[in-house]
Amino acid sequence: MSGHAVVLGAGSWGTAFAKVLADAGRDVTLWARREHVVDAIRETGRNSEYLPELRLPHRVTATTDAAAAIDGADLVVLAVPSQTLRGNLADWAPFIGPDATLVSLMKGIELGTTKRMSQVIVETAGVAEDRVAVVSGPNLAAEIAAEQPAATVVACTDMDRATVVQTSVSTPYFRPYTNDDVIGCELGGAVKNVIALAYGMATAMGLGDNTKATLITRGLAETARLGVALGADPLTFAGLAGMGDLVATCSSPLSRNRTFGEHLGRGETLEQAQTATRQTAEGVKSCLAIRDLSRAHGVEMPITEQVERVCHEGADPRLAMAVLMSRKPRPE
Repeated sequence: MSGHAVVLGAGSWGTAFAKVLADAGRDVTLWARREHVVDAIRETGRNSEYLPELRLPHRVTATTDAAAAIDGADLVVLAVPSQTLRGNLADWAPFIGPDATLVSLMKGIELGTTKRMSQVIVETAGVAEDRVAVVSGPNLAAEIAAEQPAATVVACTDMDRATVVQTSVSTPYFRPYTNDDVIGCELGGAVKNVIALAYGMATAMGLGDNTKATLITRGLAETARLGVALGADPLTFAGLAGMGDLVATCSSPLSRNRTFGEHLGRGETLEQAQTATRQTAEGVKSCLAIRDLSRAHGVEMPITEQVERVCHEGADPRLAMAVLMSRKPRPE
């Protein structure tokens, strides 16, 4: 695949995605904020901060100059933390080409506005929604960097554009499927982080596989309820961007949301968990926005409600679990 791609954000997933693009035949520029990260990539082919074991292909270069990186790119991949997207993209938008495809790797809902990442992109970059593609699915970066087989979903309202992105990231170890349900794919990617926090809490509390299977299944049910209220296709939640991503994020020790939840489940405060993991998991912030979104649409999301209470109101995880189990039963 010819053409130049830029990946804006050199965290684990941005770095792994740059490798995927290069392995699929693209020249890739990886933008990082910090000079020492760029220097390490240029000099050693490794991201010293994230995935230090990964040797990046020669097609990948790095820079701290976003304008230079974006110039001429027909694929602009956004891989920054969800809550920083609006501010960053406002700076970058003037440099994006008139027909470039903007690809979102972010899995979150914006605080305050309750907007999905594609909505923030459309609004901030001033582009039509059919120029925005979303990548979602079981995307644990370390496994993909190690070329362990994985599949994903490329969602875009313009299927021709989705197919271009699909071709741009198809490798022997990474299999992308296309979908036109952007809403469903984005919601699946955002809410699964919140359910994974609950799963991590349950794991740390010593609860068994029945409990954890219940959290995954009922977590998927509340995700789908919200999705349908927002216009998503319910079948999306049975696929890679729904069940696939949820299972991977809940079950894997590589998942920062599950790991963060484990710290909370051991009785640590939000601040202690942040110190221990050295970063805030996306679900910690998104649970506030998702709760607001569910209330605005009259959708019951009991797991999300309890995760928000544990994270932001100091509720005891054991009490939160008890509240979930004591809810009045109703038809599934």
